[in-house]
Amino acid sequence: MTIQTVSTNKSHGGVQGVYRHASQATGTDMVFSVYIPPYADGAKLPVVWYLSGLTCTHANVTEKGEFRRACAELGLIFVAPDTSPRGPDVPGDANNAYDFGLGAGFYVDATQQPFARNYRMWSYVTDELPKLVAENFPVDARRQSVMGHSMGGHGALTVALRNPHRFRAASAFAPIVAPSLVPWGIKALTGYLGPNKDSWRNHDTVALIEDGAKFSGFLIDVGEADNFLNEQLKPELLEAACAKAGIPLTLRRQAGYDHSYYFISTFMSDHLHWHAQKLKA
Repeated sequence: MTIQTVSTNKSHGGVQGVYRHASQATGTDMVFSVYIPPYADGAKLPVVWYLSGLTCTHANVTEKGEFRRACAELGLIFVAPDTSPRGPDVPGDANNAYDFGLGAGFYVDATQQPFARNYRMWSYVTDELPKLVAENFPVDARRQSVMGHSMGGHGALTVALRNPHRFRAASAFAPIVAPSLVPWGIKALTGYLGPNKDSWRNHDTVALIEDGAKFSGFLIDVGEADNFLNEQLKPELLEAACAKAGIPLTLRRQAGYDHSYYFISTFMSDHLHWHAQKLKA
């Protein structure tokens, strides 16, 4: 699989790159970013996957996430894919809503028309893109972790729970932990997977835990001033599920912080140091 370099910039001694490739999973061109920290020739580095939230592309965290200094110090590769397929032939929401269709792939493989052809983000982020990155960058595939924000927090936690032997750590900022129970998730899962709620459970963190999925532990930050906290995020449901299942959870409620990248960038270094401890153990 070949990639096209869109741009590269030196940063904190490493290289921030943006790349494009033709995706077999989505049937579209896909753009993603990779930060490679300074490293010795021949070295293989641990990788942190970052899944973004509604309306975002790779660019949001790349430009506003403030992760490069910590990644350079810790020797971490940081990969940020897009959130959905894009292009003139890709179907979006009929009403151009922000929470479904373009920019809102929800990290599932759609089964419903007209979305099933292109909206295969689960396959993209768990299979196709990891193989592509491993072929083109100095990744140590034995040391991977995953994190995300909001819709991407939902993606990161479900990816970790369904692939516990691949990922050593998982964390999230303001994740949608129970999409089956909240408006964002109900709309997306109905549209992509259909009305049978049993088919939703593999893409619902709380449901996966209820059904027996395990992971080594999670770090979660939520902002107490987040407008979506009570209606869409419901971190208390994850707290209860992890407590019942015996899954270690560090849930930090940050006073005064909202849903934005001002919040994410403030605590990004904390998360990356936490990931580094797990990845280098």
